[in-house]
Amino acid sequence: MSVEPPITEPQRLAVIGAGSWGTALAQVAARNRHAVRLWAREPEVALSINAAHRNPYYLADFELPENLRATTSLAEAIDGAGFVLIVTPSHTVREVVERMRPFLSAQQTLISATKGVENITLMRMDEVIKDVLKERFTPRFVALSGPSFAREVAQGDPTAIVAASREPQLSQSVQRLLSASVFRVYTNDDVIGVELGGAVKNVVAIGSGVVRGLGMGTNTVAAIITRGLAEMTRLAVAQGARVETMAGLAGLGDLVLTCTGELSRNRHVGVELGKGRRLAEIVGEMREVAEGVKTTRAIYELGKRLSLDMPITASIHALLYEDQPAIDAAHELMGRPLKKE
Repeated sequence: MSVEPPITEPQRLAVIGAGSWGTALAQVAARNRHAVRLWAREPEVALSINAAHRNPYYLADFELPENLRATTSLAEAIDGAGFVLIVTPSHTVREVVERMRPFLSAQQTLISATKGVENITLMRMDEVIKDVLKERFTPRFVALSGPSFAREVAQGDPTAIVAASREPQLSQSVQRLLSASVFRVYTNDDVIGVELGGAVKNVVAIGSGVVRGLGMGTNTVAAIITRGLAEMTRLAVAQGARVETMAGLAGLGDLVLTCTGELSRNRHVGVELGKGRRLAEIVGEMREVAEGVKTTRAIYELGKRLSLDMPITASIHALLYEDQPAIDAAHELMGRPLKKE
């Protein structure tokens, strides 16, 4: 589908992370005629994007716009950018932002499109970024989340996501920056809810994959999704989020997509676990990170810290980190005591 012209004047944008989602978001911004600099760890990725306008490893069958240029230099990517979009796995965000710190300024808007919670600290990405930058400045922060498979965004399928910030003008600026006829950005001020929705849904998606891998049907998947939403909401509200956020794009919307979509990496991990394969073998075959694997540990510990009942998370944690067989995890979920919904 064709994309309408941008609704803002062209901006300079840095995208940090050249995986599928980073590449897709860079493509969205470039289609809006912004000057995009995409930072890649691998020199061969940057070379291919600049010479052939294709990412050789991620979304390789999509030609990238000429106003999207790649670099392996964080300084070059960030220099002059009004917006810095961080799209790296959650367990690498602290290290990457520490490397970016000398090149960042208080005038830039930092956008996190990473879905996860940091292990050990149990911090959301908002908190991680602020922690790294606290001695220099308080960042202008926006969280970007919602139901969005990178491949479908790249091919122009209509998509709706959420930009969340405690400062409305920041989320509105990101909305104007990225919105197009097939890429709709809604605004929200519930950063906690948007970030936790994006993190917990990956854990639940592993569970939905497990029951599929075990040969169970859509009734079971629907039960996992519904109870997963309750679990997600319980955790988010305990952290200060709003219930209605969890019923929106960053909550229920992303949960349904990740639990049912064939492109979901987290669901794929669950399916393969349900078939009896070992986690190390499954992850070893994947070029990209399934965020739910590491995030499960963080969400499990966060739930314990808050004394919350989170049975899906507990079962997935036992499956991933306590060598519980997939069938036992599924039976544990479906065999819990009967009670009022």
